[in-house]
Amino acid sequence: MKKLLTACLFMAALTQAALTQTPEPEKKSAPIPEPQTATTHQSVKINGASIELTAVAGTRLLKDENNKPIALFGFTSYTKEKGEADRPIVFAFNGGPGSSSFWLHMGVLGPKRIVVNDPEFTPGAPYELVNNEFSILDVADLVMIDPVGTGLSVPVGEAKFDDFWGVDQDIRSIALFITQYLIDNRRMNAPKYLLGESYGTFRNAGLMNALLGQGIAMNGVIMVSAVFDLRTLMFPPGDDLPYVVHFPTYAATAWYHKKISTRAATLEAFLDEVRDFTQNEYAPALFRGDQLTAEEKKTLAGKLSAYTGLDADYWLKADLRVTNGEFFQELLRGEGKTVGRLDSRFTGVNQDLLSQFADYDPQSAAISPAYVTGFLHYFYNDLQVKTDQQYAITAGRRQGFKWDWKHAGNSSWNAPTAINTGIDMAEAMTHDPNVKVLILNGYFDLATVFYGVEHSIDHLGLPKALKDNIIMKYYEAGHMMYTHRPSMEKFKQDVAAFILSTSK
Repeated sequence: MKKLLTACLFMAALTQAALTQTPEPEKKSAPIPEPQTATTHQSVKINGASIELTAVAGTRLLKDENNKPIALFGFTSYTKEKGEADRPIVFAFNGGPGSSSFWLHMGVLGPKRIVVNDPEFTPGAPYELVNNEFSILDVADLVMIDPVGTGLSVPVGEAKFDDFWGVDQDIRSIALFITQYLIDNRRMNAPKYLLGESYGTFRNAGLMNALLGQGIAMNGVIMVSAVFDLRTLMFPPGDDLPYVVHFPTYAATAWYHKKISTRAATLEAFLDEVRDFTQNEYAPALFRGDQLTAEEKKTLAGKLSAYTGLDADYWLKADLRVTNGEFFQELLRGEGKTVGRLDSRFTGVNQDLLSQFADYDPQSAAISPAYVTGFLHYFYNDLQVKTDQQYAITAGRRQGFKWDWKHAGNSSWNAPTAINTGIDMAEAMTHDPNVKVLILNGYFDLATVFYGVEHSIDHLGLPKALKDNIIMKYYEAGHMMYTHRPSMEKFKQDVAAFILSTSK
């Protein structure tokens, strides 16, 4: 009885304490910082005509579906002064994931461009910024987008970087930005385009479908150095597809560096032959696996050697399967050089002649300082962005950067599958049979190989009438084909013609 009374008194004391306890004050969210923009007047001369532009660079306050602030979203826009409200508008971005948009901005799209020594290393500053006569600003307005974590884009309020760093998270946030930009600038009824490079094409395929689901149809989507099926980039155990789709680019690279004995007069003619061999001999042989006899493997290795310049014995040691990293290192090993991943026309010093894999990309090393320094000079001087706003070239330098690769379009019975936003593109093209897609491919691009793109397009399951809405263009350059002057000229012609033909 005494124990029971003690317990009752203890419970009563707890109850009284609970009733009289002062509640903790609610935690206040961090104040939402104000977006900042700088407005300047720029001009560009194209085909002898000067185009006057209003440039706006800085951040906009991005809100979610419930009008809750979630990010300061960085961008740079160029609109033609006294332009029509229905003038075409292009939303452009690079890839990564985690890259800001300065590559396309200063490479080919904006009113100024960086001059580089293609395909050689560009010397240090001062770098040359010139009028960009190959800009698309004569046919469309332009909005360069920096996804959250890049440029000036950062989360605000209760949002975190993780809310933006992932396949679907990224698509959602950019769809929100584009929608809000169109509404705020009263441009919803203008012809609309997406232009993405590298991972930006992977994003594009999902984004065009997401926007369409919200009632916003694109007139056209422009894919620069595309990838839709991530299997074409990786070399996982047991998967022969990446070896097959990389092979024509190995051959193109060997053709360029004159490492093959029977060198066709034109690259196009040579690659038609290589495609035929890849499809009808190489791919079926890899599919047979260890059922190939020793003699069959030896014969095939000889053919692989003839097309790529790598010794037949090397192909045999590799079991007829050479990864891109191995190819970079092996092709010019005898000359003490390694070839570029982003553009295999570029070469650099091979510091480890015994290494199986290349340890750097000569193309990236050759042009990155010019692009980074030249852009930052332009951004803070010409565009007059305040210098207290630090521009992040890549989100990869931020602590905790990690990409979430799950994609809703690729889930089946809750089992993980290969990530492929080509499925999203096919759905968008099915639901909107008027949308056109322009894909620009570099023959010497070993980051996103052209034959991998062709394979993806051939496996979308589209009827011919819809597949004909996909236009493929090719360049004798690499991933950033616009570093090559003839390809830059062709880039402008192809993109401008596409916009003009689809905006009427």
